[in-house]
Amino acid sequence: MQSPHDPFVRVRGAREHNLKGVDVDVPRDVLAVFTGVSGSGKSSLAFGTIYAEAQRRYFESVAPYARRLIHQVGAPRVTEISGLPPAVSLQQRRSAPTSRSSVGTVTNLSNSLRMLFSRAGDRPPGAARLDSDAFSPNTAVGACPECHGQGRVHRTTEQSLVPDPSLSIREGAIAAWPGAWQGKNLRDILDALGHDVDRPWRELPAAQREWILFTDEQPVVTVHPVRDADRIQRPYQGTYMSARRYVLKTFADSKSPALRARAERFLTSAPCPVCGGGRLRPEALAVTFGGRNIAELVALPLTELAGLLGAAGGSETVRVLTGDLTSRIAPVVELGLGYLSLDRATPTLSAGELQRLRLATQLRSGLFGVVYVLDEPSAGLHPADTEALLTVLERLKSAGNSVFVVEHHLDVMRGADWLVDVGPRAGEHGGEVLHSGPVAELAKVAGSATARYLFDESPVPSRRPRPARGSLRIGPVTRHNLREVTAEFPLGVLTAVTGVSGSGKSTLIGEITGELAGVGRLVSVDQKPIGRTPRSNLATYTGLFDVVRKVFAATDQAAQRGYGVGRFSFNVAGGRCETCQGEGFVSVELLFLPSTYAPCPDCGGARYNPETLQVSYRGRNIAEVLDLTVEGAAGFFADTPAVARSLAALLDVGLGYLRLGQPATELSGGEAQRIKLANELQRGRRGHTLYLLDEPTTGLHPADVEVLMRQLHGLADAGHTVVVVEHDMSVVAGADWVIDLGPGGGDRGGRIVAAGPPAEVARAEGSVTAPYLSRVLAR
Repeated sequence: MQSPHDPFVRVRGAREHNLKGVDVDVPRDVLAVFTGVSGSGKSSLAFGTIYAEAQRRYFESVAPYARRLIHQVGAPRVTEISGLPPAVSLQQRRSAPTSRSSVGTVTNLSNSLRMLFSRAGDRPPGAARLDSDAFSPNTAVGACPECHGQGRVHRTTEQSLVPDPSLSIREGAIAAWPGAWQGKNLRDILDALGHDVDRPWRELPAAQREWILFTDEQPVVTVHPVRDADRIQRPYQGTYMSARRYVLKTFADSKSPALRARAERFLTSAPCPVCGGGRLRPEALAVTFGGRNIAELVALPLTELAGLLGAAGGSETVRVLTGDLTSRIAPVVELGLGYLSLDRATPTLSAGELQRLRLATQLRSGLFGVVYVLDEPSAGLHPADTEALLTVLERLKSAGNSVFVVEHHLDVMRGADWLVDVGPRAGEHGGEVLHSGPVAELAKVAGSATARYLFDESPVPSRRPRPARGSLRIGPVTRHNLREVTAEFPLGVLTAVTGVSGSGKSTLIGEITGELAGVGRLVSVDQKPIGRTPRSNLATYTGLFDVVRKVFAATDQAAQRGYGVGRFSFNVAGGRCETCQGEGFVSVELLFLPSTYAPCPDCGGARYNPETLQVSYRGRNIAEVLDLTVEGAAGFFADTPAVARSLAALLDVGLGYLRLGQPATELSGGEAQRIKLANELQRGRRGHTLYLLDEPTTGLHPADVEVLMRQLHGLADAGHTVVVVEHDMSVVAGADWVIDLGPGGGDRGGRIVAAGPPAEVARAEGSVTAPYLSRVLAR
């Protein structure tokens, strides 16, 4: 029996995902980094085992009635974990994006600022003091009644609803109306109300047009439908809904993204005429602090806001409130996010920015004695910002916490107290702990891919830059923090765009479109998910599943049973398991807790019904084929050219460890990006292509970065143009051309500081990137 004050978290027999019965001891109260090649099992150990077990124990303590459900959700596959304190996880997952969630709400800074305005704001003479709720656009007492606290109003106009007034209503003049039966129903109702539906729209009286499009009335009439002669026609009661009402209702209430997007086409968006975009009621906007109202303060970059608050004198109350705000803003600025403003909407942030905001908030929480488990906090960080990140992690540790970080960044590894290296390779070739101990001792571990890069002092092989085949000119661009910026991108080479977070890199490359002269074909490979549900997976996205289903349908067993290709799809009735409708999981609703997923009780996660699973190809059924890794499937389908080509492209970008049926929801942004790249690579080249990649090495171990860069350099060698936004200096050093933005983030950035070959940019004065680049080139 371990003492309750065991200085180690001791894991015994961890078998989650690809872990092979791992035993490991990690000391508490240290900064411990879990590393290894992509897919080696480090996240399965840190998140899937250690954090999952801490969460399970928490659930057990708070929800005795839900225990059987929690057990059904699945405890991690581990024999025992001792010495485990409560855990807090900061992952790079996005919560459901909402336009009302902002930097201010995520960090709780908005609450403090509202308190400042309520207690210490300058009010107009005779005005009553307002509660802090009155300064929130998300409450009924604060929100502007016209725009409901959104700051913009969505309106419809006759031009947007009826783009072609020469058509009659029957011919579809009201383009905003739905198609199919619902649109016909509304036309029939207008006919029954006595409107002329066969006259060109522009010839109808103005008052009639106004009523048809904008009325809030909803008259109910009896409709006698005129349909084909051979169909039964029964009169029915129809309710009229104007075009404006239909569009606004669909936009506000529809759960279908496609219907919402269609409705949005018929809306015009403009700043709210009542609050001018301030989102609040007039009485709240009349209160000022330092001569500005709260809407003006939340629009300032945090560095500027902190300066303004720090300079404010006044009463003891003012000093306490401004002091609290500036101390809360400090860690956000320290983590390189000072360019953000409090009103910046959460959906516009990258996953790395969001995780660092949550990290800054934790610094103020005052928790101690917990394990923080972080997922690549350095993702999307410039090397200059990584130094600040290490300071922040050190501070969390010195407050009496254990900090466990899943990380690939070599500087973060060097700054750790303890290193857990998982490997040796990915998938079934990984899942073992190669080293758990002080960082320096990893140098003695022969089979470690991490050691090769962490202690590598060999010089970077010098490469002569490729000659450009012309250039692509962009600008002048004035958008976000870019002001009249003009950039030249050489064609036929690999260009790296660098700069600190928020300097304007993504904004600049966002201006490259397929219409520009010299682009030819444009392929933008981003990190957005390849699907939002478990139905979308690696096999369906790349199209190789279509070929696999044909292979199964062509077997003798399938022919005897009369099974076609559709039988082997888990998205349609017939072959799939109907309990989970082919998802492999069922949702478990928990009282007071978010619903969670458990494997389907009938198919056990196989997705298909027993009859479909009886058909096999080379000894495997369709579910077992979906369970193969890309590497395993490459051998299994070696003589099926259409499948082999897709799998070879996935192997080329270092994704051999993923399973064919791996749900899109389990893939990281970097994995999704590499799947899209592989999808492009397997298509065969068609003329000159410009490839645009935003931080393609995010979430990649240095060994995997090498594999990916081999592919990107291969594209440039073949005459294509490759543009990458990148923070990894080894990638930048190997580029043909570098465009460095800065010098800082937000208002302090947005300029091209240097452009040229890497060696030239490494000598540029005033560039934050230069010293880090020159350090790599000096090797």
